[in-house]
Amino acid sequence: MDLDQLPSIDNLHELFVHDIPLLDVRAPSEFAQGAFPHAHNLPLMDDQDRIAIGTCYKQSGQAAAIKLGQKRVSGDIKAERIAAWTDFIVRNPDTVLYCFRGGLRSKITQQWIYEATGKIIPRVEGGYKALRRLLLDSIETSIQEITPIVLSGRTGSGKTRLLYELNAMIDLEGLANHRGSAFGRCVTPQPSTINFENCLAIQLLKQLAQGRSQLVFEDESCNIGSLHLPPVFFNFLKTAPIIVLQTPDKERIHITLQEYVIEMEAAFQAEGKGFADFATYWRSSLARIKKRLGGQKYQELDTYLQKILAIHAETGATQGYKQLIQHLLQDYYDAMYDYQLSKKQDRVIFADNKVAVLAYLKQQGIT
Repeated sequence: MDLDQLPSIDNLHELFVHDIPLLDVRAPSEFAQGAFPHAHNLPLMDDQDRIAIGTCYKQSGQAAAIKLGQKRVSGDIKAERIAAWTDFIVRNPDTVLYCFRGGLRSKITQQWIYEATGKIIPRVEGGYKALRRLLLDSIETSIQEITPIVLSGRTGSGKTRLLYELNAMIDLEGLANHRGSAFGRCVTPQPSTINFENCLAIQLLKQLAQGRSQLVFEDESCNIGSLHLPPVFFNFLKTAPIIVLQTPDKERIHITLQEYVIEMEAAFQAEGKGFADFATYWRSSLARIKKRLGGQKYQELDTYLQKILAIHAETGATQGYKQLIQHLLQDYYDAMYDYQLSKKQDRVIFADNKVAVLAYLKQQGIT
């Protein structure tokens, strides 16, 4: 089949709404800079190939670059790459592939797959660049169709837990892989800014495709860890009505213990990291708020933290954290939260416990 006869698709929106498996044939370094949730990187050329062929293209033109590419990606190397693509396609029959601009790399991949298997796999018209542009533009267009509600509440009130009892929501902290506070770092790294924006845009598209025009978001600052919410999206949330989740202090302490101690330790273990890493997470997180706590208070809490970490390591007991958590909530988080909420009190439309909040949302048609 001639390269110009190989099929392409331009209905890019559907690729994301329906989680179509994407075969990314860009070089690994390109994929690392930005990708999509259902994309799998099986490159036509590795990074060294791409540099050499790109240099040849600039110096000697397309024909010479193609010739060099055929020389570098040939024999066993070519066979291995075709085998990897074929295996992916067998497992994902509705695969669509792309390179950076949907040009020569995509077409060559299509041709080699067809010659080896007889399968015709479509490519994305415009490639990664077109997909990325679609998602960036869709953030702005999607929020014009959505009525947001912001879920607020003191630290430990269980906001994220409540979110996951709803369908009409987007977990921004989950997308950012960070809980949005000094203790919010997760065991695994945050995504790149590009990947975070891509995932946010895709979630917006999916919710709209499900017919959900009212969505609940957790109350966030413009930053979640090291990531920034897109300015147009943050401004979209800044004027949204607020629901305040009210949770008794005793329950807040329990939730915080569960999420930041028990679940966090388990997450470190799941990643093959030891208790020392968990202890470092706690001590470094506490150090981040040293200035706000004041030197003397910080020293007292750090000394106590070292004591309960030692007990935890030796016996597995975690109850000692409750006193520390209570201090952190009362001496740091609550005052900060109350101050922030006071500046947007005019936007609060409802405040109550979890059961009442869920009932209120249901009355508004949000489930």
